[in-house]
Amino acid sequence: MVKIALVSCGTEYSGIQKEIEKAANKFGAEIILPEIDLEYIDEAYEKFGFSAQSSSLKLMIARAMAIVEGKSRPDAVFIATCFRCAEAALVRNEVRRFIQNNTRIPVVTYSFTERTKADELFIRMEALATTVTRRSILAREKQEGLTLGLDSGSTTTKAVLMENNQVIGTGWTSTKDIIESAKTAASEAFGQTDYGWDDLDGIGTTGYGRFTMGQEFGAELIQEELSVNAKGAVYLADCQKGEATVLDIGGMDNKVITVNNGIPDNFTMGGICAGASGRFLDMTSRRLDVDITELGPLAVQGDWRRAMLNSYCIVFGIQDLVTTLAAGGSKADVAAAACHSVSEQVYEQQLQEIDIREPLIQVGGTSLISGLVEAVSETLGGIEIIVPEYSQHIGAVGAALLVSGMGHRQDNK
Repeated sequence: MVKIALVSCGTEYSGIQKEIEKAANKFGAEIILPEIDLEYIDEAYEKFGFSAQSSSLKLMIARAMAIVEGKSRPDAVFIATCFRCAEAALVRNEVRRFIQNNTRIPVVTYSFTERTKADELFIRMEALATTVTRRSILAREKQEGLTLGLDSGSTTTKAVLMENNQVIGTGWTSTKDIIESAKTAASEAFGQTDYGWDDLDGIGTTGYGRFTMGQEFGAELIQEELSVNAKGAVYLADCQKGEATVLDIGGMDNKVITVNNGIPDNFTMGGICAGASGRFLDMTSRRLDVDITELGPLAVQGDWRRAMLNSYCIVFGIQDLVTTLAAGGSKADVAAAACHSVSEQVYEQQLQEIDIREPLIQVGGTSLISGLVEAVSETLGGIEIIVPEYSQHIGAVGAALLVSGMGHRQDNK
């Protein structure tokens, strides 16, 4: 069983301790608390060198120190603090950085509310468990045979056919009914080849609808999108050796994943406000009466400084854009402001939690919005960003790659 060390503050008082344990148990993992004595708390606190007023935060620091010093030997670490506490947010980030800099243990952080439920933690716990238990699968660098990857996202469903390390067919459709959307995307991918369902060696599923699709199609691989997207990104960007950072600004949430030799070792997810997601850009394009594919080039022509937003909220942000247009502002400036707003929020909410390792690989449907890619680069001080071919199909590519070698359907015929 995978042992996940809980390094937290306030989980007992808020009542979410059982929810965290339930989420871990769902994926064959066990939550453990690093054992320490009172004397060690003071000793560890002094070594850490960060001043915290709360005794609970001091305990949190001591548990992190116990992991780094080998007094506790977990397979992974889950760091959690209450979203209301500013001091806890600082300690959470410092503890995360401390563990990551001094160990090779996968770490994920989370800011919880009093109403956090187990299902909100599933993808994080699954990703931690996957990184530990499927390390050999994640180390795969080459696709073999004929495999199909299906990615059921919050906005779109993607399908990718791969054969002998090449993408030979792709499909893309809006996510409505999970199974029907998957069949539509797969049919589009099959239509670009002479193959059909009966020719496949294996199927891999990922995304929000992965379990439903996996059961329907008898998938050999059903895996969360954090590790799958990371693998697909470094594979397509030809960055499977060494370090990299993957950024996926999605329709409902965002993911930032650091990767070492093709295997994710740290990640963060966001999803608190839609103003920091692709949904805001979709609403902006509708308000500007341009297709989402035209928003990027339009934004590149504009200057976000001439249409600054006073609010990051998706509702008030759109109101600011409407006000700018009514005052005679250009569509290009508004498009640029929308892209810059999303980029800035992703930086403040997530990218600061991760030590960005170059190259930065931007993927997902929003990576096709050139104005957003440019805004992210500017926000990060001009860093070069790689947008690989098939970046919008990254999850499906990762699933098709990882299932390679697991499926032997043709051998059984």
